[in-house]
Amino acid sequence: MSPSSVFITGCNRGIGLELVRQFIVSESAPRHIFATYRTLSDELKKLGDENKNVHLIKMDVTDIPSYPAIVKQVDEVVGEAGLNLLINNAGLLPGPREYASTTPEFMRQAFEVNCIAPFFFTKAMFPLIERAVKGSSEKGMSLRKGGVVQISTVLASVTETTGGIYPYRCSKSALNMSMKSMSQDLKDTGVLILAVHPGWVRTDMGGPNGQMSTEESCKSLLKTFAEVSDKDHGAFLHYENKPIPW
Repeated sequence: MSPSSVFITGCNRGIGLELVRQFIVSESAPRHIFATYRTLSDELKKLGDENKNVHLIKMDVTDIPSYPAIVKQVDEVVGEAGLNLLINNAGLLPGPREYASTTPEFMRQAFEVNCIAPFFFTKAMFPLIERAVKGSSEKGMSLRKGGVVQISTVLASVTETTGGIYPYRCSKSALNMSMKSMSQDLKDTGVLILAVHPGWVRTDMGGPNGQMSTEESCKSLLKTFAEVSDKDHGAFLHYENKPIPW
């Protein structure tokens, strides 16, 4: 069963776009799918035009002052039912990958998009997610009931690092830490919070030699989203619902 409402950042292409597609055709499609973009692609526009449950929202995740207006827009649609699932998917892999070429600017850009934005946008949207949890009769934690998924990467694992890609690795490790801390500070709310690695996907960020298509990745992600529960609160998971070393 899918959540009744889901909000996904970074849907113009890649994993975000495919998540929208697969939620639309899922067995019990969400009543509301909020999909954000910076520049609207033809593919995302078509999904919005053809599906009344898809709400397209122009958004730059780094524009923190814009968050209240976006929360208000979602609130007006979901009402007392609240928002069931927030997926912070928008990400950035800036600049060269080598140690010698890493600059402070590349590092700042990565932290702003990959860590700061997901943390503060989750804070902004959290009252709507908590409302969904409070209004549910379902026992225990689940992403159908109310949850936050931070799209992370195995490259954030300190244990498994092979070096290089400093801005991306560091910012995603910081995202994992903010997720873990948030899961502890907000554990009494009943909102399920976790981070997930989507796999080596053939996208602009993953490159043309990725091990899987966006379709394969998102099918596995949706399966994992349906399976996770209380035991996965604060977890760092592989797209096939396996733990990743911190």
